[in-house]
Amino acid sequence: MNIRNFANETRKFVANKDNFYVLEYMHDSSVSPANADIEYYMSKMGVHRRQVVVKLDENHSAIVQAGAMQWMAGDVNAKTGVKGVGDLFGKMIKGAVTGESAIKPEYAGNGWLVLEPTYKFIILVNVEEWGSGITIEDGMFYACAGTVKTSVTAKKTLSSAALGSEGLFNMSLSGTGIAALESNVPYDELVEVELNNDTLKIDGNLAVCWSSSLDFTVERTTKTLIGSAASGEGLVNVYRGTGRVLMSPVAPTSSLYESTNTMSAKAAARTSNTLGK
Repeated sequence: MNIRNFANETRKFVANKDNFYVLEYMHDSSVSPANADIEYYMSKMGVHRRQVVVKLDENHSAIVQAGAMQWMAGDVNAKTGVKGVGDLFGKMIKGAVTGESAIKPEYAGNGWLVLEPTYKFIILVNVEEWGSGITIEDGMFYACAGTVKTSVTAKKTLSSAALGSEGLFNMSLSGTGIAALESNVPYDELVEVELNNDTLKIDGNLAVCWSSSLDFTVERTTKTLIGSAASGEGLVNVYRGTGRVLMSPVAPTSSLYESTNTMSAKAAARTSNTLGK
């Protein structure tokens, strides 16, 4: 199969690991008069659309978020992996507690799979390089190789479950293969902290992913409630053990990305209605 104009002067592949590629729109000309000004200034600030492109063959399949597929070419088929009502219920519970979609279809065959564009940054990680696995922040999962195993990880202690601002559970990835994660921050700006039987304390949910081998708890900054109140810090997320933590230098701004997508969608809808009259 030969696909022409996949990449050109306005869009190019900016990252690649194994059969996963990231296509970035350096200059997006698919705009309308209603949203051209928004798209122009977004482009100047480096806010670009990005797409995950996966090459599928007999040795490579891909698991993606439900509804993320934009188009596929070749002999490619999807399956949900649901084995019955009980399995469906379990997947729904798993999705509800991790903030991810309940059903993640798996695409297999020979051809290309292209996912829906996103304004977030795409981080490609080799799960095998994280040893026992990687635990990710809620809502970051976008796609992974079919050889990657997904699971739900509960907080290590009651204090984490009761006091943590990140929810009761997180999604963990293990095995071999590539995973594509959606991040509010580009990989180059993430701070990597490598722990060797050590401790990392973070004020807020700045950690975007960490080694599953680490113990994650939520604790007071001091030993007493009065001391925590006096310090003005209160609770911190604590990571102990041996492993790695990828941390954002600034607070998450997912609401900004959501509003950007909403503004673009509304502007496109207004233009469509106007041209249709």
